[in-house]
Amino acid sequence: MAERLTDRILAENADPFAAMVNHRFVRDIEADRLPAAVFDRYLLIEGAFVETAIAIFGYAVAKATEMGDRRKLIGSLDALANEQMPYFEAAFARRGIAPDPALQADPKVAAFREGMLAIARDGDFGGIVTSMFAAEWMYWTWCSAVASAPMSDPMVRDWIEMHAAPGFAAQAHWLRDRLDALGEAMTPAERDAAVRTFGHVQRLEIDFHEAAYPPAAISAA
Repeated sequence: MAERLTDRILAENADPFAAMVNHRFVRDIEADRLPAAVFDRYLLIEGAFVETAIAIFGYAVAKATEMGDRRKLIGSLDALANEQMPYFEAAFARRGIAPDPALQADPKVAAFREGMLAIARDGDFGGIVTSMFAAEWMYWTWCSAVASAPMSDPMVRDWIEMHAAPGFAAQAHWLRDRLDALGEAMTPAERDAAVRTFGHVQRLEIDFHEAAYPPAAISAA
């Protein structure tokens, strides 16, 4: 039996994937010690990125050649626009925070935003699915792992539950299965590129999550 592409991807990117799912942001949530200011910064940068994610999924819809893929991706777009965006809108109002252009200009935040958008804009459908698998498999993995931990901030709890929920899990597994199916028709060079893309996304995610910590907190870590 041929090796599943995603098995190879996860094996060859074990180190950056482990670094991300064990990031101090994750460990701080698991230990219920994430500073409110850090979560506020995270909400601002992640909330802004959801708008970019809508564009990424839009590219995926445009580049998909099968109607089944398009239907699935349109459902994902609906969830981003009508489930995740309202979460952030409510969170901003509840926590008294507002968009911060300077924070969005942080090099780590900008690199993630522009790097993910470039994959979708300049790559093919397989590359987009790889990047989405990289992000959503990562979120599902660590959110599922910490979901039973005590969390005193209800909005942190809501965020974790959103990514450990059956619907999100189903999407993460669909992306894995779809990438494996696409991998069967990929050339060796395309499979190699998928491995590199997954690792690239993990490294972008690591820096993106680090940007949630104010510079003073980073230097003191």
